[in-house]
Amino acid sequence: MFKAAALVLAMLTLAASGTLHAQDTPQDLRSKIRALNWVEGPKSLTIAGNSTLELPEGYVYLDAANTAKFEELNQNLSGGKEVLIAPKSLKWIAYLLFEDEGYVKDDEKIDANAILKSLTDSTEASNAERKRRGYPELHVTGWSVPPAYNSTTKRLEWATILRSQNAQGVNFFTKVLGRKGFTTVVLVSSPEALTGSVADLNDVLEGYRFNAGDSYADYRPGDKVAEYGLAGLIVGGAVAAAVKTGLLKGFWKYLLTAGAALWKFILVGIAAVTAWARSFFRRKQA
Repeated sequence: MFKAAALVLAMLTLAASGTLHAQDTPQDLRSKIRALNWVEGPKSLTIAGNSTLELPEGYVYLDAANTAKFEELNQNLSGGKEVLIAPKSLKWIAYLLFEDEGYVKDDEKIDANAILKSLTDSTEASNAERKRRGYPELHVTGWSVPPAYNSTTKRLEWATILRSQNAQGVNFFTKVLGRKGFTTVVLVSSPEALTGSVADLNDVLEGYRFNAGDSYADYRPGDKVAEYGLAGLIVGGAVAAAVKTGLLKGFWKYLLTAGAALWKFILVGIAAVTAWARSFFRRKQA
């Protein structure tokens, strides 16, 4: 599913890691990324037809079609429906995807230890398949941010620490609950910048809301109700979950099979933003 942080990484890291296609030089990728239809804030954006994001000044957006193109340029799989937001500096990126799984009841107590064990066991069970496919093993080693639910904003947040070979990364998730489903927000950031990136993302999400009639408070008896609660949102529920995380070395693309949970982890390398990336949009405007 998801990608845009370290625009430069799409070119420089791929070349350094040897995964860059021979026909795609860093200059080629730079030109193709420039050609995408970047929308700059301030701008009011319609997301999935049922919600609105007030994109602040200093931030950029790609619609679903352009997000898919960006992902393809970075050798990542796309679900075709997610959209991308990021600061112009590209120090982090986030992908938003609405999933119409129905109304998720939020009266469930979250047992962080039990959920972590489920995540760990499922990931370990998948490593046999990963090995068969020639992929490095993936391990969930703990919480970077334990799961917590805000009953006022109707947002569930958590972050897991992932390790593969000698690299480590962090996945940060936000689930925004609505009447007919939920919006998944996946943050891609370097581990050392995670705290600041999360705070920045939360500021942006203050401008995200479901439209009248589609908010969590608009639930009416007879509406479709999800077959799982808050814990199910974390471990995958009945839905495939797409994860993009910053591991410290290179760009990798893995498909993780996790039994009935149908998880799909897609790992993406991310590095600190360079001077070229910082000036990308300034030059584009000029």
